[in-house]
Formats: sequence, C-alpha cells, structure tokens
Amino acid sequence: MFKKILVPVDPAETGFAAEALAQASQFARDYGSKIHLMAVCPEVQSFVASQLPEGWQKREFEETSKILDKIAGDLDVPEGTVDLTVRMGSVYHEVIEEAERANCDLVLMTSHKPGLSTYFIGSNAAHIVRHAPCSVMVLRAG
Repeated sequence: MFKKILVPVDPAETGFAAEALAQASQFARDYGSKIHLMAVCPEVQSFVASQLPEGWQKREFEETSKILDKIAGDLDVPEGTVDLTVRMGSVYHEVIEEAERANCDLVLMTSHKPGLSTYFIGSNAAHIVRHAPCSVMVLRAG
C-alpha cells in the first residue's frame, strides 16, 4: 500500500482534517504506513511583517508545531509512526514541495465542496491533484 502519507492540516481549522487523519491512521494500522503531518503558515507581505512584533514568525512556527504535536499524540497509531513539519508559503505550493522532499507516496487531504468561486479560481486541492509528485486522495467534506 502506501509507505508515507502526507496529511496537510490547517492549524486554524484542525477539525476539518479529521476524516483525512482517520483514514491515514487506518492505513498506518493496517499497512504500517508512516504519517507525515504538515501545516503551512501563510506568507506575510514584508510591509505587514515590519509592523508585527519582533519574533512573531518564530512564535507562529512554535505554536503551529504544538498544534501538530497535539494532533499526532491523539492519533491511534503505533509510536514512531508520525512526523511533522511546518512550512511557510502558499498551501498548494508547499504541500507539493513537501510531498517530494519527504518522499511521500500519497497526499491525503480533505476538501471543501466546490462553489462557484473554485470553478473559476481553483482550490488548493485542485492544484495539488494536478501537480503532486505522487498519488492524491481527496475526501469531500460535508
């Protein structure tokens, strides 16, 4: 089956990834897959960043890492199954790069139901499906 599964998690909306995390955990238990949790912190324009308190970016990464640690600790998988990373940038670009860098063979993610705007603009999931270096499983949320 899949050896290493990348599960992107939005740190501002962690519950949205619940289905993807449950499916990745099932793969880990059934097939010995490793889970690679990932969060992407949005890039901030340099002008805006200059107005933020010193060390804000480091604190953002630390807080996001704590969120991922908590999620990893709550998964029903054998110890040593989960690793994590936090990156900064645009979601789809960072997910695609991380899938390649970490040698993942599956990106497993949840996506919102498409609305009119996603037909014209495109969603992160659509970009990832088109450009990922590995298989992509998208679970449709509510």
